[in-house]
Amino acid sequence: MRTDDFAYELPRDLIAQEPAEPRDAARLMVLHRTAGRIEHCHVRDLPELLRPGDLLVVNDTRVMAARLFGRRADTGGSVEVLLVRPFTDTRWEVLMKPARQATIGRRFVFATNEGELGATCLGRNREAAVLEFARPFDPARVGEVPLPPYITQYQGDPERYQTVYSREARSAAAPTAGLHFTPELLARLADAGVERTAVTLEVGPGTFKPVNVDDPREFDLHAEHVTVPEEAAGRVQRARAEGRRVVAVGTTVVRTLEHVARECGEVVPYTGWTSLKILPGDEFRAVDVLMTNFHLPRSTLLMLVCAFAGYEFVMEAYREAVRERYRFYSFGDAMLIV
Repeated sequence: MRTDDFAYELPRDLIAQEPAEPRDAARLMVLHRTAGRIEHCHVRDLPELLRPGDLLVVNDTRVMAARLFGRRADTGGSVEVLLVRPFTDTRWEVLMKPARQATIGRRFVFATNEGELGATCLGRNREAAVLEFARPFDPARVGEVPLPPYITQYQGDPERYQTVYSREARSAAAPTAGLHFTPELLARLADAGVERTAVTLEVGPGTFKPVNVDDPREFDLHAEHVTVPEEAAGRVQRARAEGRRVVAVGTTVVRTLEHVARECGEVVPYTGWTSLKILPGDEFRAVDVLMTNFHLPRSTLLMLVCAFAGYEFVMEAYREAVRERYRFYSFGDAMLIV
């Protein structure tokens, strides 16, 4: 297995720059694993594609307004910061652009809706820095929602980069498979007998980090915080005991449920960290059906999908998606693997 095995050719005009309108108008490629068959539908068709009794598991995290724009206090040079996680109410781990500006002791000033906000660099490693801000602040009030680097043209409502069921803002990126759901679609799914529950994986900026080694087994995946509430664990346990399918909305849900199942033997209430990397050949213990977007080539997310549905089947599906001009990545179309 080599990282280059997960490469594919993608015309740049297939990288979606805007979301579908409405959300559930996005196309949905359905992969039938047993039959080896591909079907072309739309997300709004989910109530007919899923079964009564299926358990839909979503990731209810919300994207932080985590992007700050500022300048060096001494030279006025421009800097951009992405908040990663707080250590205290004033001390944050951040990613800084340009990264070379993160020099210990250097001071910065950021323009916000609440006036200027000063900060001092306390330390750095290869990828992140630690900033001490002059006062506590709410990221939702001072920052902007960061979009992935491949979305360069979107000027619309930033709420379209949030799921309709998102709750606490603690992520640097959206769980994008969930962007396709509307309140009306969720109601139709409930009427069709599909249950729903939520877990939380706080998506870190490392989700955009490319696999930079030839052998993906040697790649260290970033750690992300996960929570499986008691209610969600109980619903998953009952579904599996009763032979009903667990439908994961997104790779973040897969990683959450599979991490807990591997750590604890089954899905139980859990709070902790995961750096689980799922590669072809790995077994799945908690998830039966996967809904996911189309992922970047050579990414651990594409590798996870190949592990779930089979390498050859998935790579052929991606080639067909290009031929059929599906829209790719965060604002793009979706895939349902049954």
